Amino acid sequence: MLRGRVGLPGRGKPFEFGSSGLLYRSNKLMFDWETMSLWNQFTGEPVAGPLAKSRIRLRTRPVVITTWAQWHLRNPATTVLALDTGHDRYYGSGVVYRDYFASPNLMFPAVVQLDAPLKQKDYVFGIQSFGVTRAWPLAVFAKRPIINDKIGKRRIVLIGDAATRTVRAYDRMKPKFSFKAHEEPGFLEGLGGKWAITEAALIGPRGEKLPRIAGHVAYWFAWENYRGPKATLYEDR
Repeated sequence: MLRGRVGLPGRGKPFEFGSSGLLYRSNKLMFDWETMSLWNQFTGEPVAGPLAKSRIRLRTRPVVITTWAQWHLRNPATTVLALDTGHDRYYGSGVVYRDYFASPNLMFPAVVQLDAPLKQKDYVFGIQSFGVTRAWPLAVFAKRPIINDKIGKRRIVLIGDAATRTVRAYDRMKPKFSFKAHEEPGFLEGLGGKWAITEAALIGPRGEKLPRIAGHVAYWFAWENYRGPKATLYEDR
């Protein structure tokens, strides 16, 4: 059983979550051990049980999908859980859902627009911030690993790797400048010189910091099901 602990502002005790094994629109529902309410992990809201009408919404945190080699290169002090748990179960990457990941089909039906610009299991990177929702197809990062864009009126920069599904987004805030690739890995070329790419922020040559923006990778069918016409989609030009 998966478990995770999440705190909320004004609440001293964090919620502890597990995986219910239930799906809604082919997307996982979590439950909290305190109230046994079901939570939509895509929206961060409780949808059934005692907390269903509480108006609680979990805050999205910056996360990233990457390979161990890439992560360890940037964060050499990182430790990981051992796969040898003492239980007779293989915890290798992608073992449980390997067939599902390799198939273009969904496990259960979900409504997807027939004229949608993407296939139902294409990956997108989605951001829900500043009162606006926008997604970027992961495929575009194969040609454009650095994308200077906007979400609503906010200027942002995204750094992505389509092969590993690694995307990080940062707030360009007030400075009206664009970033481009730097010859040294782990850096961008920007105003005043090179900017270091960290998990928390882009750090400029004089110590300036542009904060990370929370976002996550999702299948297109899930994003389109939950966000639909309220969201915009980046189009490569």
